Amino acid sequence: MFKSLFVPLLIAVMSLASPGAAQSADDMVSVSVLPGWQMSDGRHMAALRFRLEDGWKTYWRAPGDAGIPPRFDWRGSQNLSQVEIIWPTPEQTITNGMRTIGYTHDLVLPVRLTPKQANVPISLSAEMEIGVCSDICVPVEIGVGLDLPLGSGDRDPRITAALAARPYTAAEAGVGRVACSVTPIAGGGLRLVAQIDMEQMGAQELVVLETDNADLWVAQTNTKRSGAMLQAETEMHHVEGRGFLLDRSGLRLTVLSTGDAVDIRGCPSP
Repeated sequence: MFKSLFVPLLIAVMSLASPGAAQSADDMVSVSVLPGWQMSDGRHMAALRFRLEDGWKTYWRAPGDAGIPPRFDWRGSQNLSQVEIIWPTPEQTITNGMRTIGYTHDLVLPVRLTPKQANVPISLSAEMEIGVCSDICVPVEIGVGLDLPLGSGDRDPRITAALAARPYTAAEAGVGRVACSVTPIAGGGLRLVAQIDMEQMGAQELVVLETDNADLWVAQTNTKRSGAMLQAETEMHHVEGRGFLLDRSGLRLTVLSTGDAVDIRGCPSP
């Protein structure tokens, strides 16, 4: 049933690119690997650098109403057991009347890499599907790779700046009580209302809700504030239109604004 929810959105995004608007990826974005450094615990800190041409933007992991979510495939890598992407705080923009979340200009995306075998170099390979937008929105497939050096070396200031630009944790931001109430709605979905006790950090506050279940579709939240309490309401549905169980520990709430951002993990019941 709810698969039909996504078809109009996909068509709306893709229809922004007219048949005569074909462009190569190099006209919009180029991607390279910043080799970074080996950490004291044996892991490696590297980064993907996205260089966007003037007027183009790309998307955050939760892209908003009409964005194209990025996808990464690391399976071509060697001596790599785990990848953690550390997302810098994104920007909110309006595209054709719809809110999207992403980045303009250059994006340095840090990746914390765990090797399968210690003291053996990682050969990093990333195949990506990303969306880039200007007056048109274009899905781009691009691949990069690099053999990463062993040793601590010098810390790349571009990577350290991107790491510093991540959202605050709930503890760092002094977030108080966080609670989510959940009620069933027609069609097997759920309505969720999150309440977050935190001081305002900027204007245009938006709470982005994500789950650890890739089969769930989550609507953009209706976010409002009353004093020190921030409230966000949304609906979620299974993409196949059936019922589902919600893992509260897998909920992730990111508070975005014109100021700082906050990353909150888990949302217990009131």
